[in-house]
Amino acid sequence: MPGPRVVAVQGDEAAPAKVDVVVVGGGIVGASTALELAERGISVALCEKGGIGKEQSSRNWGWVRLSRRDPREVPLMVEAMRIWDGLDRRIGRDTGFTRCGIVFACASDAQLQQYDDWRRNLEGYQIETRMLSSAEYAAMFPGLRGRVRGALYTPTDGRAEPQKAAPAIAEAARAKGAAILTECAVRGVETSAGRVSAVVTELGRIACSQVVVAGGVWSNLFCGRHDIDVPQLNVMNSVLRTKPLEDGPSQTLWTRDFAVRKRQDGGYTIASGHANIVDIVPKSFRYGWKYLPAFREEWRSLRFRISRRFFVEASMPRRWAMDEASPFEHARVLDPVPSQRHTKGVLRRVAEAWPAFGRAEIAQTWGGYIDITPDAVPVISAVDALPGFHIATGFSGHGFGIAPAAGRLMADILTGRPPVVDPTPFRFSRFSDGSKIELMPDMR
Repeated sequence: MPGPRVVAVQGDEAAPAKVDVVVVGGGIVGASTALELAERGISVALCEKGGIGKEQSSRNWGWVRLSRRDPREVPLMVEAMRIWDGLDRRIGRDTGFTRCGIVFACASDAQLQQYDDWRRNLEGYQIETRMLSSAEYAAMFPGLRGRVRGALYTPTDGRAEPQKAAPAIAEAARAKGAAILTECAVRGVETSAGRVSAVVTELGRIACSQVVVAGGVWSNLFCGRHDIDVPQLNVMNSVLRTKPLEDGPSQTLWTRDFAVRKRQDGGYTIASGHANIVDIVPKSFRYGWKYLPAFREEWRSLRFRISRRFFVEASMPRRWAMDEASPFEHARVLDPVPSQRHTKGVLRRVAEAWPAFGRAEIAQTWGGYIDITPDAVPVISAVDALPGFHIATGFSGHGFGIAPAAGRLMADILTGRPPVVDPTPFRFSRFSDGSKIELMPDMR
């Protein structure tokens, strides 16, 4: 089944001969970075091997949330929420953003305490968030069956439309002067005097002094060609959308059995946070030990398997000449087959708990690969070993909501401006300088 129906972006006819910055990857993080740079008068080319926003940027749940963020991400997400509020006016396009409120249900007293502990992370930011009693929760979602001990509620959290957002931001970047190149894989980076001097694409060479790799699940392979080791593994989540449905909730809700958010078209995006597939691939053995803390925290939500993906990745070269087709030209859009067991199962659980969803009809299902770092915190950073080389990847399932601020922070780093937030937690060197890998405690 084809992936989500993404708003199409027509790429420019020709690549520029020279720009200041090349951004590799046309997802929402890459597009946001290009927009920030173009608005500052920096010449930029956004290069995407397939179509803008056609991989995980259009396959995520569409949540824009401060709630249950890793504390290291909270300052950046506060900035992201501020940007989202004015983004549609700024770019003159529709991303579907609205503040709807997000609720995380608590199934036990221990979970209730954990969520309340997390709530304190926002106390210094003047962000409204509070704990709901079981009675308040029931009043907010009339007709929803099942007992809860309470819930975490952040009324200023929101949602946007993944199939619209990255294309809208990319088009806005083009209106500000950015080159937008689709079906244009970047094969590699050229250097001169020990620093970035150009990229080589399938459409030709583009001279530049800086490059940003925002390639999502492809970042590890691209960086590895240049001996830059980005520890990254991928998980797959299966998602469904329904046809328009009356009497459903306006708030976005997460429970131990399902996650539901209303769509702009009147339907719902539904998935499970406890049904993620981990394909065992060759790099699983290379990085597995780095992920042991994450596996211990999340093992209940992961299903490991050996699939065709193992052989696909095993056959991919880790080195290739820049005058020959790269692996990125052989896989324009990564479109994994969703698990029908997971999608049908989660819809059944929603209907059992919420009679209104008994009438829901599945309009489409899709799968998406999420790029995960060992500490589930992204890399937004320069690479010290290669001046001019930067990375914005590993958003670990949090990238859609935080992307506008990630693009701003990346642009600050590139241009030497004071960073919008402290970039230290997102530095690439944390994986090699002896820093302890720390995870936010599991609150599921």
